[in-house]
Amino acid sequence: MQVTTVDYIYSMTTPCSETVQHMNRTALVLIYIVVFCLSLLGNTVVIFVVFYMENRRTSTDVYLMHLAIADLLFSLTLPFWAVYRHTDHWPFGIVMCKLISGLQEATFYCCVFLLACISVDRYLAIVKATQFLNQKRHLVGIVCALVWLCAILLSIPIMVNRDAFVSEDIEMTMCHDNVTVDSMDNWRLSLLILHHTLGFFLPLAVMMFCYGFTMCKLCSSRNSQKQKAMRVILCVVLAFIICWLPNNITELIDNLMRGEILTDTCTLRDHIDVALYVTQAMAFTHCAINPILYAFIGKKFRNQLLTSLFKKGLLGRGAMSKYRVGSVHSSGSTRHTSVTL
Repeated sequence: MQVTTVDYIYSMTTPCSETVQHMNRTALVLIYIVVFCLSLLGNTVVIFVVFYMENRRTSTDVYLMHLAIADLLFSLTLPFWAVYRHTDHWPFGIVMCKLISGLQEATFYCCVFLLACISVDRYLAIVKATQFLNQKRHLVGIVCALVWLCAILLSIPIMVNRDAFVSEDIEMTMCHDNVTVDSMDNWRLSLLILHHTLGFFLPLAVMMFCYGFTMCKLCSSRNSQKQKAMRVILCVVLAFIICWLPNNITELIDNLMRGEILTDTCTLRDHIDVALYVTQAMAFTHCAINPILYAFIGKKFRNQLLTSLFKKGLLGRGAMSKYRVGSVHSSGSTRHTSVTL
């Protein structure tokens, strides 16, 4: 999600207090740095593990690898925002402002679309009992390519509207949409609402539908292997909701206020500005969470990581046997289960 609405505090025309400026920016920057480091390490490991699975990758594994790539690219934008947050100044120029904002927006769309694809994939595999995509692997690649293409196209409005300019109030360069309350016309407001709808609430509805039927199917089934196979995926979706839902709701309220659909008072503005900082920090942590879930919940992921390290000569046979849990190769009933589950 792009860094936008928090910065509007400097362009407010009403003489509201600037409480949000006195928040602990050091803590915020530290969060960005920690998330960046964890995401860089964790998602690189996920990509490494899935990449070296060779012919044993399932459709879900392919989606999860693309999800890790999107999270990794998303995290690469955090150092730039950390500098911006710490200094209240954008020193990287107009081109980088547009590119970094567009990259963050595109990777956000990629993440939510891929999570929706995974939910549909699990629905087809468990509820409909079909492994069509696993049998037609080229279709998974096409789906992922379409996801990236749609994400890039949807990020274009952000790249077009985003600008680096000197604020009249603080005389420092800022990076966000160069618009005021008066220019928040119906078209722009519709575009913002479309962003929240298409970029979060609609994919979330798809996930709820697919996983709702999937859980019903699993509850009526005695196949414990299938039930275990859903744990990580459900945790991934729950993590996405917990991290991004508060930010989307807060930004939607903020956009409605700036579009003068909701009454904008100083008290409400102060609460919203503080909430934007907090929920944005929560949202940014999401790019580092998925690999942690795989490592702590997914036994097959840990086994595959050990196997990959062993094949590369980075791990001895004794260490692999010591830390290995069960077998990464299970029976035929689990051959279509994702390695991260």
